[in-house]
Amino acid sequence: MSATFSIHAEPERDLVRITMAGLFSPEDIEAFYEARNVAHAKLTCGRNQHLTINDLRGMKIQPQESVAGFQRMLGAPEYRSRRLAFVIGRTLARSQLQRALAGRGPDTHCFDSIAEAEAWLFHGAIRGSLRAAG
Repeated sequence: MSATFSIHAEPERDLVRITMAGLFSPEDIEAFYEARNVAHAKLTCGRNQHLTINDLRGMKIQPQESVAGFQRMLGAPEYRSRRLAFVIGRTLARSQLQRALAGRGPDTHCFDSIAEAEAWLFHGAIRGSLRAAG
């Protein structure tokens, strides 16, 4: 399955909503970077004051080269979210994501559902068996 993604900015909520699926090549990651830049340009909040929710339930296990590309993306300070929530099922991709997020800190968490992720993003609530990434 080839890579697919969508990135939508919701300036009224200071939110970037991302959905990613499939297997990402370096070219797919570059296209993702470009789309992310377009979405971030639509935000009206201050730098690094936005929230991000990323639905990864359709992601496949990624090759190391792709994981390294995503780590560079997550480490870019100019795009760092105030809070970053990942929605990901209980798959091998979840443990791969948690390795990629190592050292990111308490501003990043993994969730089983969009509702749980949004509750944490907008209210700081963490309930049930949610686990922090990293």
